[in-house]
Amino acid sequence: MSIQSVTRMLLTPLSRVAFRPIVEGREHIPLDGPLILAANHLSFLDSFIIPLMTPRPVAFMAKAEYFTGAGLRGRLIRELMTGLEAIPVQRGGHRAAQESLELALGLLHRGGAFGIHPEGSRSRDGRLYRGRTGVAWLALASGAPVVPVAVLGTDRIQPVGAKLPRPGRVTIRFGAPLRFTQQPGISVARARRQATDDIMAAIQSLSGQQPADTFNDLSLTP
Repeated sequence: MSIQSVTRMLLTPLSRVAFRPIVEGREHIPLDGPLILAANHLSFLDSFIIPLMTPRPVAFMAKAEYFTGAGLRGRLIRELMTGLEAIPVQRGGHRAAQESLELALGLLHRGGAFGIHPEGSRSRDGRLYRGRTGVAWLALASGAPVVPVAVLGTDRIQPVGAKLPRPGRVTIRFGAPLRFTQQPGISVARARRQATDDIMAAIQSLSGQQPADTFNDLSLTP
C-alpha cells in the first residue's frame, strides 16, 4: 500500500471527527481522467481537507518551505505533504512557479487530479481575490475539466498565524465542471484571463464571498 493510500486512510476518518465536514456536489467530480480542482483559500487547512473529502487522490501545490521545516512540527508537515502528493512551489520567481505548473501538467497528462488555489495565497479578510492565470494555463494546455470548489469555515478552525487547528465544522462545495478551449482570434493572454475570471466567478457563486478587485499579495501570508 502506498504512502498516499495510508495517509488518506488514516486522516479521512480523523478529519470527519474533528471537522464534521458537510460535503456538497461530490457527484461533480469525475472518478478518472485528468481533473483540476480550483478552490478559494482561507486557511492552511484547505489543501488538506479538500483532498480528504474527494473520492480520488488530489495533489495540491504547497510552499516549498513546508517540505524543509525543522523540528517535530516541520517533520509532521513534511510527511503530510508527501502523503498527500503535494507539489512544492517556490515563492517569488516566475520560473520557479512555471516549473511547478509544468509538474502539475505532467500529472494531468498521466490522468491525475490536481488542486490549485488561483488566488495564490490565503485571504486575510475573507474576500475572494482575483485569480492568477496559472489555473487557466493548465486547463488550456491539458484540456482537463475544472471543478470549482468553495471551502467555508476553515478560517475559523485555523486562522492565518495559528499553529494548530481547533475542532469545528467545515463545508466543502464542488461545482459543475468547466471546460475551456483556445478560441480562434483570441490572444492566448486574453483567453487565460477570461478562463480564470470564469473560474473565480464560479467559486464565488459557491462560496458567497465578497469579491475583491485586486490580486492577493503573495508576500503577506507566511
